[in-house]
Amino acid sequence: MIAQRTLQSLTRAVGVGVHGGQRVELTLRPAPVNTGIVFRRIDLPQPVEIPVKTHSVCDTRMATSLSPHGDPGAPKVNTVEHLLSACAGLGIDNLMVDITAEEVPILDGSAASFVYLLQSAGIVLQDAPKQFMRMKKTIEVREGEGRSFKWARLEPYAGYTLRFEIDFDHPAVNQTGQQVCFDMAAGQYKREIARARTFGFTKDVEMMRARGLGLGGSMDNAIVVDDYKVLNAGGLRYDDEFVKHKILDAIGDLYVVGHPIIGAYSAFKSGHALNNKLLRAVLADPDSFEMVSFQDEREAPPGLGALAPAW
Repeated sequence: MIAQRTLQSLTRAVGVGVHGGQRVELTLRPAPVNTGIVFRRIDLPQPVEIPVKTHSVCDTRMATSLSPHGDPGAPKVNTVEHLLSACAGLGIDNLMVDITAEEVPILDGSAASFVYLLQSAGIVLQDAPKQFMRMKKTIEVREGEGRSFKWARLEPYAGYTLRFEIDFDHPAVNQTGQQVCFDMAAGQYKREIARARTFGFTKDVEMMRARGLGLGGSMDNAIVVDDYKVLNAGGLRYDDEFVKHKILDAIGDLYVVGHPIIGAYSAFKSGHALNNKLLRAVLADPDSFEMVSFQDEREAPPGLGALAPAW
């Protein structure tokens, strides 16, 4: 059986939110089968639980934010995509996340620190089958025209691949890889994707901070690019780190559906908003997917049963 996974013990981290700049403590706890991933705002007078679901997404400006039932006026948790990407990369189904502020800490700007936290807590198999969302037909969403045209697509495939293309028309970005195709079943998430950091342009900093965003951002937790070059002393971690971070984000954005996907994702200039729009379009068409589990791992697409080692 391909089984559900949770943590063996709890683990903690302390950091700052990249947008709000506030100090935040994060505690990751094991959860029973079929719990899914649930955030708990324990800083509030009455703790509020925020389940990770497609329709819990309440804001997608600069990051993915969740609230109960997607209510924009309710307590929320922001910038969840890097932690969710790590959970998807390690095949974690059930997790309680206690958080003491509105925003998940940015840590080093990638998913690598979350991968380390999750692995240090230990990952265990549970006595229940993992539920996959298998695509049965192609769903695509499009927005804009001309230079602002973008699209994202999910289609049937015997596995889980992600293909992303960027187009920033920027000297520093243009010198790097613009397109990546990543096969999740290859077991290389930790090595090939998790270390890709978020990035920002100095020309956007004043605009963002005027809107109360990017207050916790620095070269310690982001790639910073001026009009011509990358400013970080250490340069890039991958030759194609910009587009790989977009893959990292997409993995997290798609994991808000609550299940690993069997299908092929491809996108051109997509972002948090379009990724969530794609999931909502899939869920709005019940004929486009089916929920499946595998009592015999040999019946599953190759690699999906061994998404990451379990300790």
